[in-house]
Amino acid sequence: MRGGMGNMQGMMRQMQKMQKKVTEEQEGLDTTEFTGTAPDDMVKVTFTGDKTMKDIAIKPEAVDPDDVDMLQDLIVAAVNDAMKKITDETNKTMGKYTKGLPKM
Repeated sequence: MRGGMGNMQGMMRQMQKMQKKVTEEQEGLDTTEFTGTAPDDMVKVTFTGDKTMKDIAIKPEAVDPDDVDMLQDLIVAAVNDAMKKITDETNKTMGKYTKGLPKM
C-alpha cells in the first residue's frame, strides 16, 4: 500500500511541474509578437500570441480611393498570415504537451 501512495505523490509532483511549464510557455507565446504581411509587404500587421493586434502599417501606394476592395483584401491577407504564424508556433510549442492525447 505504502509504495502506491509514494508513486501517486510522485506523479502529482510531475503533473504540477508540467502544468507550471505549460503555463510559462503559454505566457511566453502570449507576449511574443508575430508579423503578418500581404503580398509585396503592402500591409503589415503585428499581433501578440494571444491574438491582440498591436500595429498595422499600410504603404501609401496600397491606398487607392478607387479600389478600396484591394486594400481590404491586403489587410485580410496580412491578418490571416499573422494568425497562421501564431497557430503554427502555438502548435509547435504546446504540441509536445498534447501529443498523444485524444482530441475532443
